[in-house]
Amino acid sequence: MSAPPHLAHPAAHPAAQPVAPAPSRPRLQLVVVRTPGPPPVDEREPVRLLVPGRRTRRPAPPPGPRPRLDVPVAAEDAGFGPTWTRRADLPDAQAAGRRLVTLTLEAFAGRRPVAQLRPLVTPGLFAALSERRRPGWCTEGTAPLLVSSVRVSEPVDGVAEVSAVARRSGRAHAVAARLEGIDGRWRCTALQIG
Repeated sequence: MSAPPHLAHPAAHPAAQPVAPAPSRPRLQLVVVRTPGPPPVDEREPVRLLVPGRRTRRPAPPPGPRPRLDVPVAAEDAGFGPTWTRRADLPDAQAAGRRLVTLTLEAFAGRRPVAQLRPLVTPGLFAALSERRRPGWCTEGTAPLLVSSVRVSEPVDGVAEVSAVARRSGRAHAVAARLEGIDGRWRCTALQIG
């Protein structure tokens, strides 16, 4: 059997011409361009999940800024206002915290005048302590007030955070205070009694 005449041999066919190679085209190259986005997440930090409709708690703010002590004070400003004091120039923070808590609870119980707290606290806190309603467990009863434990944390130079446990009639109550080194001594700037 023979092939049809148009398929037999290309040279035999008059219309068949050699195919010229296609002109060379540049090859396509894929270039990956990174899109700008947020910085990569640090895997060491925990992931916070957001629940729709629920507000998230903000992290606690860092301690407030303290004035820089390495900057010299102008001569005309040297005599006015409080002077911040470094920790090395202050007495023992735990003893000052215990004294503050004891005197405050005794003043609230009516065993000493509130005016004796004036050198230990800032003017704004003294005004608040003078007008504030006292906790019932401080004012009622005749059982002695005992300060059983005082713990001190110093997050910043010249700042001490004091937590204490006060006991009366077999019950424990929490007391927290913030002490700052002002004018060469510890002064309470915040106080909370539970």
